[in-house]
Amino acid sequence: MDQPMRKRTRPENGVKNAEIFALHAEFCKVIANPKRLMLISRLRDGELTVGELGRGTGASPANISQHLRILRSHGIVRTRREGRSVYYSLRDARLVEVCELTHAILLEGIEQRGALVRALR
Repeated sequence: MDQPMRKRTRPENGVKNAEIFALHAEFCKVIANPKRLMLISRLRDGELTVGELGRGTGASPANISQHLRILRSHGIVRTRREGRSVYYSLRDARLVEVCELTHAILLEGIEQRGALVRALR
């Protein structure tokens, strides 16, 4: 089922608009990695350590740390140190909503294509 487009305020045209779109594209590039999306999903319910984040991902702690460094350097996650442990959390919980919405759109597209393929058989 197609969802209607919501009317939103458009940014002004020109150079400022181009700069915003460039920042938007960079942000999307940063999160456009399956492991980083998994980390964002795991952080939806609150802060976790590298070890906790890595469980069930099939990635080494070093690899998880590398992805977290990238997310942190782009302001997507923040850290809190407690003793020897470093806890990671999302800087803005709205990112979970963005990811969930994107996920839902993708699943609906897959279902629609599947129905089309079945209908064509």
